[in-house]
Amino acid sequence: MAAAEPPGAAELPRLAENLLCRLQENFEALTEKLTLRMEEMGEHISDLEMRVADLMTEAGVESRDEELGVKTLT
Repeated sequence: MAAAEPPGAAELPRLAENLLCRLQENFEALTEKLTLRMEEMGEHISDLEMRVADLMTEAGVESRDEELGVKTLT
């Protein structure tokens, strides 16, 4: 004689799948948001590097990009 399943046991796989799908969706949304933020921060850093270089030029300070740690994009 087989043991009877507890009430709701048949729903567990469906509930687990639903939970995993929601977790995947949340993870993907968070990944996208973090990627966008990182891109924005990269743009801000590039802007700051250019402004510092401009200020140094205005102040008459000569320095190569390598000394400042500025990476030029090609």
